[in-house]
Amino acid sequence: MSGSGSFAKLPKRLVFVGSGGVGKTTLAASLAVHFAAQGERTLVMTFDPSLRLKDALGIGDSAGSDPPDAREAEVRVALSQAGDPQAGGELYAHLLDARRTFDRLIHRYAPDDASRDRILGNRFFRHLAGRLAGILEYMAVERLYEAVKAERFDRIILDTPPTREALEFLDAPQRIVSFLDSGALRVALKPWFDQGGHFRPKALPGLGMPLEALLDRMVGIDLLRDMAEFFQAFAPLFDGFRERALEVEGLLQSRDTGFVLVTAPAERNLAGTMFFARHLTERSHNLVAVIANRVHPAPGAPSSGGADGPEKTEIEGLELMRWLGERDRDGIAHLKDLLAGGPAVVSLPLLAASPTDLPRLAALGRTLESAWVP
Repeated sequence: MSGSGSFAKLPKRLVFVGSGGVGKTTLAASLAVHFAAQGERTLVMTFDPSLRLKDALGIGDSAGSDPPDAREAEVRVALSQAGDPQAGGELYAHLLDARRTFDRLIHRYAPDDASRDRILGNRFFRHLAGRLAGILEYMAVERLYEAVKAERFDRIILDTPPTREALEFLDAPQRIVSFLDSGALRVALKPWFDQGGHFRPKALPGLGMPLEALLDRMVGIDLLRDMAEFFQAFAPLFDGFRERALEVEGLLQSRDTGFVLVTAPAERNLAGTMFFARHLTERSHNLVAVIANRVHPAPGAPSSGGADGPEKTEIEGLELMRWLGERDRDGIAHLKDLLAGGPAVVSLPLLAASPTDLPRLAALGRTLESAWVP
């Protein structure tokens, strides 16, 4: 059984992107619940969901936790709690942990146990390597790649970090390839230290000890030794990483991977929304929808105050809500004009409260499908 209606032709992999605070993670989870309720075996992967969302999905994020730790592996969610005990699908949730994904890659590509242990035991790798530009973002894409290759799920929905980090997420595979092909890496692989751990670059004869003392004061020679050891130990893995990064980049540009851009409806958000949309299309990513989330309602004009009329504060509140509703409608109209002939534009109403359980997430998923613009 598969999804119905306007969702039937959506790509099997959906990546939610957008700025922080627009409800992106909640929408990703609600869509996953909806697909599962439609009978599909669905996986939702997210970076940092709120505590309420984790509670709603029944997942934990620490070792030995109860509910089970969703950073270790996909955790099955009790879909019957969504209010449809007859649902034929399955729902799994996974909290992305870039460092654990990185460790798995080391295990996969290390030529032998000694090389693996040398990398995993390196202090630079343990404390700093995860902060290298592009590594954390790339590991998120790598996890998506792993899930796709496992062929266990009908649908995979991936949440991403807020906009700046999400742009890094999109560019991460190419940055990894560029780094592996760069002259900087070849420099890093040179034998800067002798077997005794002393700084002895052949290109600078006679300057080893003075330069080592200077670098020790500026950076810390132990850190430099750890870095040199890390890159030299990592060298046998570079070819595997490069090939994998190219495959991951191809996955993100595949027509089977669709991007959903979530934004706020006000016009002041249009510039950022259009910047992100252009970035996606220029990089050959398949942008399938832009969701204007949390659209304010437009109540009718309040009557004038009187003996039986509304209080002044109520009138002012209704005036504010009407202004916000009109502002949001204008923003959405402008967005549709700018995206005419492009991705679907979806308008979702502001909810009285964020979904805090599976039935409310399922209801939001149904609302999302009904609001989808073909």
